[in-house]
Amino acid sequence: MRYIKFFDQLKLTDINTVGGKNASLGQMLSDMQVLGLKVPFGFATTAEAYWLLINQNNLKDKISEKLSGLDISDIDNLQERGKQVRELILNATFPKELEEEIKQAYKILSEKYSSSNIDVAVRSSGTAEDLPDASFAGQQETFLNVKTQEELIESVKRCFASLFTNRAISYRQSRGFDHMKVALSVGVQKMVRSDQGISGIMFTIDTESANDKLILINSIYGIGENIVSGRVTPDEFLVFKPMQKKGYKTILRRKIGNKTLKMVYDEKARTKNIECSKEEINSFSLSEEDVIKLAGYGLKIEEYYSKLADEYRPMDIEWAKDGIDGEIYIVQARPETVVSKELKKQKENLFIKYRLISTVSKNDILVSGTAVGEKIGKGAAHFISDLKYADEFKKGEVLVASTTDPDWEPLMKKASAVVTDKGGRTCHAAIVAREIGVPTVVGAQNATQILKDGTDITVDCTSSDEGKVYKGLLEFEEQKIELEKLEDTKTKIFVNVGNPNKAFETALLPSRGVGLARMEFIINNYIKAHPMALVEMSKGNRVEDEEEIVKFLKGYDDSKKFFIDKLCEGIGTIAAAFYPRPVIVRTSDFKSNEYKNMPGGAPFEKDEENPMIGFRGASRYYSKDYKEAFIWECEALKKVREEMGLENVKVMLPFVRTPDEGRKVIEIMKEAGLEQGKNSLEIYAMCEIPSNVIYADEFLKVFDGYSIGSNDLTQLMLGVDRNSELISHIFDERNEAVKRMFKMAIDACKQRGKYIGICGQAPSDYPEITKFLVENEIESISLNPDSLLKMQEIVSKLEKELES
Repeated sequence: MRYIKFFDQLKLTDINTVGGKNASLGQMLSDMQVLGLKVPFGFATTAEAYWLLINQNNLKDKISEKLSGLDISDIDNLQERGKQVRELILNATFPKELEEEIKQAYKILSEKYSSSNIDVAVRSSGTAEDLPDASFAGQQETFLNVKTQEELIESVKRCFASLFTNRAISYRQSRGFDHMKVALSVGVQKMVRSDQGISGIMFTIDTESANDKLILINSIYGIGENIVSGRVTPDEFLVFKPMQKKGYKTILRRKIGNKTLKMVYDEKARTKNIECSKEEINSFSLSEEDVIKLAGYGLKIEEYYSKLADEYRPMDIEWAKDGIDGEIYIVQARPETVVSKELKKQKENLFIKYRLISTVSKNDILVSGTAVGEKIGKGAAHFISDLKYADEFKKGEVLVASTTDPDWEPLMKKASAVVTDKGGRTCHAAIVAREIGVPTVVGAQNATQILKDGTDITVDCTSSDEGKVYKGLLEFEEQKIELEKLEDTKTKIFVNVGNPNKAFETALLPSRGVGLARMEFIINNYIKAHPMALVEMSKGNRVEDEEEIVKFLKGYDDSKKFFIDKLCEGIGTIAAAFYPRPVIVRTSDFKSNEYKNMPGGAPFEKDEENPMIGFRGASRYYSKDYKEAFIWECEALKKVREEMGLENVKVMLPFVRTPDEGRKVIEIMKEAGLEQGKNSLEIYAMCEIPSNVIYADEFLKVFDGYSIGSNDLTQLMLGVDRNSELISHIFDERNEAVKRMFKMAIDACKQRGKYIGICGQAPSDYPEITKFLVENEIESISLNPDSLLKMQEIVSKLEKELES
């Protein structure tokens, strides 16, 4: 055949003939089966077939004339010209010889699957598409469940016309591609019966942090078109590559999506959307086994393509699980071209960060959703319900829409930010927004109802993976940091991490590890309910606020598995972000009043006059009132270290009043499988009570080291309740008595060869404290990320002065 190539005849070297998608499918079909991956068979029309239609109908000059002098910033004009060009192609006579070859190829493909009219997907593949320097995601059309020769010929013709969709014209024009030098190939591929199963997208690089150690998997029920179109918010899973390669199950995130619809086959319209069942909406669409299997496939594909290119190539992969045979198939794979550019910046040691300067609170948040692009934008909200109203949108406004697709790209380029009701991080709208650099919040659910036209708003995608829309025009700044100019120091500079969602971004900063990861922050943000309420629920007992707690358990029918999974995800994310650097995780250190305010907490907590020195820390862990929940904490830590393979995690116990308390807690940890010394597990204590310092010789027989908690140690040394405004003026870490305690703790640990660091606020607030600690050769100083770079400079200067 002259105008047809079957996939097994194609290689990546055929991009100019059949486009990136089809060349990639051919390469995979030839070699991926050896790697244990399944790719549905099919064929492609060549670029020559496209030019045959264009030339036989004398369309070249006519198309050039229609596009002459085009201004893509004039959206009305772009839409009109695009429509005229598409009509030229749709009204053209389809070449007879091409029609016969397509029908013959379809017959051969059908017979291969023992059918007379096999169901196929018909996809466009531009010959300039998906090149390493130009992402054209979603620019042309796809037709699904095509089952007759007549439908197939019509679909191919419509694919040819879709080379001139408004979005495709705009993309080519803005990136300098000559419209008349780009041809279009059409791929015809046996469909996977994901209409009865599951489908999704996988990136072998994190689409937000540009971290190449992560695999992002999105999944939904039914055919995958609903992900790319943004009609539903998919389930999301994040897998850590280094441990995946070693055979561990390191799932760092399981996030259930709002999967209200699924696309299935339809006899009349070929496909249709039906509502998902309540059980489907409240369940994860992928099992853990399939998540790990898919991640393994992603690694194989990435390694394969990187080897072919002789350079690292993160991949954008579409997959589908057949509901009939239960197999997972790879239906598309192409190099990721947007986020990888950000990765190159990072490797050039340029760290760019945006942050709000204005003070905000939860009351200022109007809506929230999934953040796309770690930037901030602001302007007047402008709701656009349909592209026919595009000309009303003014440059610099915030685009608010139910959903967008790549047709909206010209409009999105005019926006300071974008907010949509629907969509996930891998929908086409998110991909386009990421490429053009516009901060976007997708899946905000009711944004179009709440964000009124003309209202001044600020869209913040920098604080976590949750994007927030604030009322008002808030001030923000851009920071550019050249990391290579920062000097290393003898004193280890660690960082405190509370929010796992920012861990991978924070890990880009030049710290030596994490000196304090607060487990209570993870419990508060990931679990939200009182741990003992979950313990009681696991026994089948009813608890206070149960209806509210059940909402947190979405996707789980077992409160213990929920608690351990979520704790593992939070701890594991921090540990993975800094791997193999050490991460010191402090077990939960809520006070009784804080625990009591959590859903389900009131019956489990007594009122205390001064909870700051009450039922907290080690005393809580061996008490019958909390011991079962503490064992769950230990089981989560054990799972992170052993099943997820993150042995860089070290454990720290807070508020240990006596050595005997320490021994009791360590014995409980051992019973839960978390044994000191096993697999190099170190257990530290917070040095925050005067007894920890005065009786250090005995405490350090129990623990592998100390981290000074300057806030509590100052409070207890000076007899000051640090929550009391009446005597707050006395609270001062620079007090000589407090400094003597610091020195005694440092000396005690150094004499015994034990770890000694500080994770309190004092060094950040007072340069003289930093100087004192460096002079006394403390091993590490751990502080919040916003103080880290400044501390690096201060310590470097101090060490040079001491040397001289």
